[in-house]
Amino acid sequence: MKRIKRNWKKVLLLVVIMFFSIQVIGGIFFYDLAIKRGPKDFLQNNADLEVADETMDLYVNGGWVDWVHEQNFEELTLESRDGLKLSGYFLPSTIPTDKLVILTHGYLGNAKQMGLFGIFYYQELGYNIFMPDARGHGKSEGNYYGFGWPDRLDLIDWTDLLVDKLGTDTDVIYHGLSMGAATVLMASGEAELPTQVKAIVADSPYGSVYQLFAYQMKRMFHLPAFPLLDSTSLVTKARAGYLFREASALKEVQRTDVSILYIHGKADTFVPVKNAIELYEKTSSSTELFLVDEANHGESYAKAPEAYKEKVQQFLQHTVK
Repeated sequence: MKRIKRNWKKVLLLVVIMFFSIQVIGGIFFYDLAIKRGPKDFLQNNADLEVADETMDLYVNGGWVDWVHEQNFEELTLESRDGLKLSGYFLPSTIPTDKLVILTHGYLGNAKQMGLFGIFYYQELGYNIFMPDARGHGKSEGNYYGFGWPDRLDLIDWTDLLVDKLGTDTDVIYHGLSMGAATVLMASGEAELPTQVKAIVADSPYGSVYQLFAYQMKRMFHLPAFPLLDSTSLVTKARAGYLFREASALKEVQRTDVSILYIHGKADTFVPVKNAIELYEKTSSSTELFLVDEANHGESYAKAPEAYKEKVQQFLQHTVK
């Protein structure tokens, strides 16, 4: 009998060791897959990221591309609170103005891709524009992707730098896309958010990093979130300094006083539209919601450019003096 008990204990211990080993190995694997800086081949040919031909043509060959190349941007640098050198691009309006828009890009993107929206703010609204490379992207340092959470503090520091540069009477607008949308929302409820931030446009945001990954883990890998996603979160905490559950736009918007315009494609299968609806419903400040038919992830502007611009302009007229 004693021998059987000893054998049972050994089997149980072996099972526990195997379980934790799988969690550690799996956590490291998924960290390297999604969080560690580098190419992400698993996203190639992902049906959830497919867009219409005309959308792809706008992204690649739109007139905004040449416009960006023709501009004489001032390259600014910032040292993050954890010692990273961050990079961004500033373009003053042709006519002096106290309006500034900070445009934040999506996952695996870079600053100048936000010229798609920058040309609208610059040419049609007469704003100063600034487009930063998020940590781990473009020219900015960093060996991981923050999915908005450490980036929110970088955004606040960029805002302080630009207010010092342009003057304390500057009205600042945040306009973010996908991960960039999550970034501006995650900054929205911070106590240290500069008072100059008057309005936020969040295009295709997710509610939290855990929510995003839980959805994608099930959709792409047919795996439940628990416990593997929690293990990956712990690896991310050790290597990148944040947990997936704490990285929540949903919590931040419940304590913001900045007006927010949510934009989302109704046909978004990468970040379902219910994310924007839930954020809209739980935001503590004044909010608006603009949903675009037949638009996939980040495709709203391409699908309805005039309606998109009109909505943004009307929103800013109501929220920015």
